[in-house]
Amino acid sequence: MRIMRVYLVGGAVRDRLLGLPLRERDWVVVGALPEQLVRAGYQSVGREFPVFLHPQTHEEYALARLERKVAPGYRGFTTQFSPDVTLEDDLRRRDLTINAMAETPDGEIIDPYGGQADLSARLLRHVSEAFVEDPVRVLRVARFAARFAGLGFRVAPETLELMRRMTAAGEVSALVPERVWQETERALGATHPQVFFETLRGCGALSVVFPEIDALFGVPQPPRWHPEIDTGVHVMLALRQAATLGASGAVRFAVLTHDLGKALTPHERWPSHHGHEDAGVAPLESLCDRLKVPNGHRELALLAARHHTLVHRALELRPATVLTLLESCDAIRRPARFAELLLACEADARGRAGKEHEPYPQAAYLKQALAAAAGVALSEAERQGLAGAAIGQELRRRRLAALSALRDTVPAG
Repeated sequence: MRIMRVYLVGGAVRDRLLGLPLRERDWVVVGALPEQLVRAGYQSVGREFPVFLHPQTHEEYALARLERKVAPGYRGFTTQFSPDVTLEDDLRRRDLTINAMAETPDGEIIDPYGGQADLSARLLRHVSEAFVEDPVRVLRVARFAARFAGLGFRVAPETLELMRRMTAAGEVSALVPERVWQETERALGATHPQVFFETLRGCGALSVVFPEIDALFGVPQPPRWHPEIDTGVHVMLALRQAATLGASGAVRFAVLTHDLGKALTPHERWPSHHGHEDAGVAPLESLCDRLKVPNGHRELALLAARHHTLVHRALELRPATVLTLLESCDAIRRPARFAELLLACEADARGRAGKEHEPYPQAAYLKQALAAAAGVALSEAERQGLAGAAIGQELRRRRLAALSALRDTVPAG
């Protein structure tokens, strides 16, 4: 008679060994049949293979399984499960050695593929050649590289080579947009989100998944404003700054995509990029359509693409131009989104070599300008005798006056 055994697996084991807080716990069950768990009160939730929710903790318990590649893409697998599948079999199908460890109920670590050694060496290394069968693993490795970059982790050279082979074989092209965005959104929330895109570029996958971003590398900018010169390098620096500033995922996405228009500048005009703001709208919308990016992310990114240069010049703008900027951003009705735009622009300004700690007074000034404009109102008595359009015109006149008074108190930028 087989004995059912339960093991803690994956990220929970890895994070405990790293001394990190546990986000969630996953379990694998060896030597059991689905009906045994159902009889014990577990709820079946797996569609493609047996996964169950614990009756009290609601944590996931999956039967040990094997996978076999039968078609291209990340869905091209058949799954085999039975009481004969061992723990080592189940761990072998996982992506990285640091994710292929298990822990017994009494705390013993089971590590058949060298995960603890790679934790110590700070290496992200594939478990086996079966890694090449699932293209999502290219994105996952890049995401883990972004998440653990602050701890000194790097992708093992042999794993990066496998990722290159997968990209060259067209496996990455088979990824569905929803899964690409799911991994990207999680990577944007990492402590070093730029590492996700740098890792994808290192294996050739960036040009497949994010051709609009990949096209920025090698595009020069004026050294006077951008000591780092390369536009792709600048965007990575700006994304790092967004993370340092504690920006939301939507702000980080806006920073990532704010300069897409520079890739479209004719070479003979380099390093100048006049008009890149409007030029960046079409590739940004194409990227958002392709990956089904949430509307909130899209809207903020479009504002950043169109208006970041104007925000940078805020201290030298005429009051009428400032008011037009506020109106174009719908800032009075959506002040929180406008604040996110300003944060994206601050990350952009600081995302230049040697400029990481420079102040960004434009943000404070535009917040003051928004407060001044939003504070303008017409009383009921003042509205008497004014038609709808006239009310709007009078409000705008008064807002312009308020901004003019504010501008008189601010030194020229």
